[in-house]
Amino acid sequence: MKPEKQKTSVAVLSVLSNTFLIILKLAIGIIIGSVAIISEAIHSTIDLLAAIIALLAIKKSNQPADQDHAYGHGKFENLSGGIEALLIFVASAGIIFEAIRKLINPQPIEAVGWGIGVMFISSVVNFFISHLLFQVGNKTDSFALQADAWHLRTDVYTSVGVMIGLISLWGGEQLFPKTNWHWIDPTIALIVALLIIKAGYSLSRQAVYGLLDVRLPSEEEAWVKAKIQQLYPQIRSFHNFRSRKAGATRFVEFHLVLDPTMSVQESHQINDQLVQAIKTRFKDSKVMVHIEPCDNTCESKCQESCWIKRKDSSNAEGGI
Repeated sequence: MKPEKQKTSVAVLSVLSNTFLIILKLAIGIIIGSVAIISEAIHSTIDLLAAIIALLAIKKSNQPADQDHAYGHGKFENLSGGIEALLIFVASAGIIFEAIRKLINPQPIEAVGWGIGVMFISSVVNFFISHLLFQVGNKTDSFALQADAWHLRTDVYTSVGVMIGLISLWGGEQLFPKTNWHWIDPTIALIVALLIIKAGYSLSRQAVYGLLDVRLPSEEEAWVKAKIQQLYPQIRSFHNFRSRKAGATRFVEFHLVLDPTMSVQESHQINDQLVQAIKTRFKDSKVMVHIEPCDNTCESKCQESCWIKRKDSSNAEGGI
């Protein structure tokens, strides 16, 4: 299956699973009067919106570059992640408001077993779907899918937390029936809200990095630079190295300094060899290389990566 089709298929699956869980959680939460389960339904609603946004972003980002978007549509995935983060903060505010209201005016919860059951089902379903989303998201380097996966994985943890809270409530009522245990439910809801806020902060941070053209991770840049160095002595140095990422697409630019007596054909072959190596390592990447002759002027921008100078220096130290 093509990567584009894989991404779309799991995004659609996420939409369907979230729709099912919203209906299930909302129905059980209202029936038994659990604000924690209702808060989980709200959480799943945000997950559904996030899944829909991810699906639309993936379809848009898969479109090839055009006249108005010469660098492609990859940033739509980063934009979707930012919108998802905002939705998380809105949902968290709603959950906190409702939980505080329930703490002030506690209400009994009926049929706790139903609540425990729906939380268990939610945990299993979301763990399975988030695993698929992580798998395809990492394989295709899709930020939208990875963001959606984190949404659902957070839902797994919060569902387990609500389930533990309901079990504690049920156990406390069985062992100490005269004690008021109703504070447990809204307290768990508050903890759920805090966990959601944490996930939203992490997600918004990653989305902003992509939109602001932050450089690639240091280990990825180091790999490219090491690959350039492997072509010494044909390549004497490089400078003006720049990198960024839009969605799953990496952009790498740099200037190569070559022997001035090298033919155009030879320099073109070196350029092709290097570009192909980078594209093999990073599947969806755009590489721009500017070729320059080495005129021995040794400008500061060249000296940092000049392997001729380094070799002469090491030979001198060895002679001493």
